[in-house]
Amino acid sequence: MVLAKFLPRDEQFFTLFAEAAENGAEAARRLKAIVEDGPTLERTAELQRLEQSGDEVTHKIFRALNSTFVTPIDRDDIHALASELDDFVDGLNEAGQRLGLYNLGDATEITRQLSDILVKQADRLAHVMPLLDAMNKHREALRDDILELHGLENEADLLQMQALAHQYDGVTEVTQLIRVMRWGEIHTALIRATDQAESLANTLEGMLLKYA
Repeated sequence: MVLAKFLPRDEQFFTLFAEAAENGAEAARRLKAIVEDGPTLERTAELQRLEQSGDEVTHKIFRALNSTFVTPIDRDDIHALASELDDFVDGLNEAGQRLGLYNLGDATEITRQLSDILVKQADRLAHVMPLLDAMNKHREALRDDILELHGLENEADLLQMQALAHQYDGVTEVTQLIRVMRWGEIHTALIRATDQAESLANTLEGMLLKYA
């Protein structure tokens, strides 16, 4: 273990984290376009492509992890970040594909607001990842980003409660019920994605305590 301190560390993980987060930010913007402008085969296919690109980056990280003797941060932290970034993009894609599958017309206000939150979360994550290779230097910026990620998730939770409180208002027919239930599924998928961003914030917070 003492010898490991003197061996060169493989720094490619930080580059790959940044690549995964940028891919997530683009996926969030594509999801927002689906919400704002409506689902099309082209838009949902592009979101699916970004999800697959995220998978490829995740696999690169895991392959590097399996072949690297000395890592710049703990292996468990590398695995957690890679997995949670991948799950975040998976959540964005799930929401977009449901929007395409159900094709319910104009988005609800809750859906629009949640997609806005996801874009903000994704942009914060894209800002955070390049800072990880010098956490001591960027301690304050990292702390600000982590707090913002937590705040955005809290905002999403409030929106979810509002949606649940009034979900079935005015529903008197089966067709209306089906439509409302499908919007509820979409809202749930969006909330799961915001929750995944907060899981990333929790992991980053732990790393900040550990390394900075």
